Amino acid sequence: MRINLPTWLTLFRVALLPVMVAVFYLPFPGHNITAAIVFVLAAFTDWLDGYLARRMNLTSAFGAFLDPVADKLMVAVTLFLLVESHHSNGWSGVVMAVTAAVIVGREISVSALREWMAEIGMRAAVKVAFVGKLKTVMQMVALVVLIVQHEKEATALRLYHIGEALLVIAGVLTIWSGLYYLRAAWPILRGDTPSQPSSGKDGA
Repeated sequence: MRINLPTWLTLFRVALLPVMVAVFYLPFPGHNITAAIVFVLAAFTDWLDGYLARRMNLTSAFGAFLDPVADKLMVAVTLFLLVESHHSNGWSGVVMAVTAAVIVGREISVSALREWMAEIGMRAAVKVAFVGKLKTVMQMVALVVLIVQHEKEATALRLYHIGEALLVIAGVLTIWSGLYYLRAAWPILRGDTPSQPSSGKDGA
């Protein structure tokens, strides 16, 4: 199997995850800023590999499989880091944990829904919508703010609450987008629309 440039970028994004985790915990000045930079770099490769795949027509089945997996790993790992680091923050920690559970639960559910829809040849019915893209942008901004906030200072605490509010908004958008995809697939799930056999070529 020949790996093209967009897929190498996706693999690079996956490789950045353990780097971000290590930097997040290492006790050196500015480690939070460095971890945020690593996260932003990973997020940038997400945009870049998709752009290059479309612009240069460098699509592949492996890349189509790996790209969403890398995206969900990036979000899930970051959320786990943040929940663990803020578990003793009282109600703020509870809000963080609940919002993280909602986001991760939605990602698992929608991924399962898309996989099932692809198996019956109806993947197009749950293609990415604008609300899903908006949710992703809000998540990324919130996560960057929360990664940067890692010190127990007054200014950092204010920044934390800003990131927390953004993450809650992202959680609401997560539920909204999940319900959007469920509504799109509901006629098929209920059996109102006859499904078509999968051709086995739906790798988007």
